[in-house]
Amino acid sequence: MAYGSKFRSQGVLYFPGFPNGVKWLLISNAAIFIVWFFTQIARMDLPWEFLELRPVAVVKMLFIWQPVTYMFMHAGFGHIIWNMLALWMFGADIETAWGTRRFLQFYFFCGVGAGLCVILLNYVLPWGNPGVATVGASGAIFGILMAYAMMFPNRTILFSFLIPIQVKWFVLIIGTVTFMMSFQQSNGVSSFAHLGGLLFGYIFIRSVNKRKGVRIRVSGPSLTDRYHQWRLRRNRKKFQVYMKKHNDRGPWVN
Repeated sequence: MAYGSKFRSQGVLYFPGFPNGVKWLLISNAAIFIVWFFTQIARMDLPWEFLELRPVAVVKMLFIWQPVTYMFMHAGFGHIIWNMLALWMFGADIETAWGTRRFLQFYFFCGVGAGLCVILLNYVLPWGNPGVATVGASGAIFGILMAYAMMFPNRTILFSFLIPIQVKWFVLIIGTVTFMMSFQQSNGVSSFAHLGGLLFGYIFIRSVNKRKGVRIRVSGPSLTDRYHQWRLRRNRKKFQVYMKKHNDRGPWVN
């Protein structure tokens, strides 16, 4: 994927590498998918449905492992390829910046948090369906996208490998689209998990940054800093206008 930022030249093809956390997540997801695929081909009757996230099963039958195991289940080649591609493209840089331990904490925090949102929203919203299963790492991936946008907002990526766009606008667009899709029934995509991943990714970074002695680097000023900078610029302009008016009166006479 092509990246551009103040640290790298625009349009230079950049490969983030394979740090340990990302590497083993890729391997584990791929291995489980391969086993699942060939058991489906062989028509082996294995209880894969117990690993999917089904809200009614978690609430009524206490299948409390499902908010974790669903992240390693995928519905097809396209599903796992795009999830793992996004995990590598965006997750590798984050793990390099944070370290493997914190990255994995973040990954599972977002994934499990997204699963809890799926359970809650399917019960609370009128168009929710607690009986429908959710699979895939998309919740955790969307958390990674949120973290990436907060850390490298002005970095340029090639959307669909064709359109250059800054990460902050890319995440804003997909977040808006996901929010709109969450109002559709039976669209085949778990928008609840995507929104939950974005939310928990934001919560993780902000909560960690508030702890004493711990800080995750986030590029760019916060909203509060932006507001104070705007007030400072406005007051500076007012002062300049004031001085110009008084200077036009000529020198003071003593």
